[in-house]
Amino acid sequence: MARIIAAAEEEAFLSESRVLTALDILLACLQEKSGVLGEISLKMNMDLSSLREHARDENDDDLHQSPFFRVPVSNEVNAIFNAAAKTMKRYNQVYLNEGHLLKALMNTETAARYLTDCNRKIILDLGTTSRDMIANLDLYIFPELPLQNIRRVNHNDFDQLVYYVEEHFSSDWAQTVREGFLLSIPSMYIAFDNDGEIVGFAAFDIYKGKKGYFGPMGVSHSDRSKGYGYSLLHHCLKDMKDIGYAYAIIGGAGPLEFYEKACGAVIIPKGDLTKVNII
Repeated sequence: MARIIAAAEEEAFLSESRVLTALDILLACLQEKSGVLGEISLKMNMDLSSLREHARDENDDDLHQSPFFRVPVSNEVNAIFNAAAKTMKRYNQVYLNEGHLLKALMNTETAARYLTDCNRKIILDLGTTSRDMIANLDLYIFPELPLQNIRRVNHNDFDQLVYYVEEHFSSDWAQTVREGFLLSIPSMYIAFDNDGEIVGFAAFDIYKGKKGYFGPMGVSHSDRSKGYGYSLLHHCLKDMKDIGYAYAIIGGAGPLEFYEKACGAVIIPKGDLTKVNII
């Protein structure tokens, strides 16, 4: 997101009005080469120079000062970031990411005007849906962790952990955790706060019995960004490497950038989306 914001500002500085528009956001997204945006840029055949010419012609008398940008932004850009923030909150997340931004951007008049239905569908399919990732464990080294109050579960944790997961996440995840306790040694970890209350959990090899599959993992909303998720992830990855797995599949990963930074995971590419049927 930081690179997208910087690139969008650069696009805005190219225009005479020095006003940041939705087209500037779109251009910035299409130039990003990492993560899902990199995959999107490979799948789409867009003439960025043509889009940039249109961006120079864009004008909006209703301007806003945004906390994200150093230049005034159009009314549409302001609406995009407000919609993206609502999506972030709806998914109970604490960081605005490119998925939230793309979902809001694709619902704008600008996207409808300058993108084909096929390209909009590619962006939505690749950029706004949960994606599987893969982490290479071959050269994995267990890092020094910021937190120590994490341990592997035992069968005495059943009631407390199932209740926690059902209360903070979903009944589906709670059922997966129940099934995880059927293993002789459950492959799950839990994190505690200083009062001994559960604030997070992570698991592997328990989702539908899939081996080499990390997840689910969750941390209480109020305790995110404190290192619990990072520590839980690496306890699981260490065990998976010790078992002998060469790779860890991270299913339905979100947010993607967390796993990219935490363990060098990369997105597993989807099939050819350029042949989708638009109804």
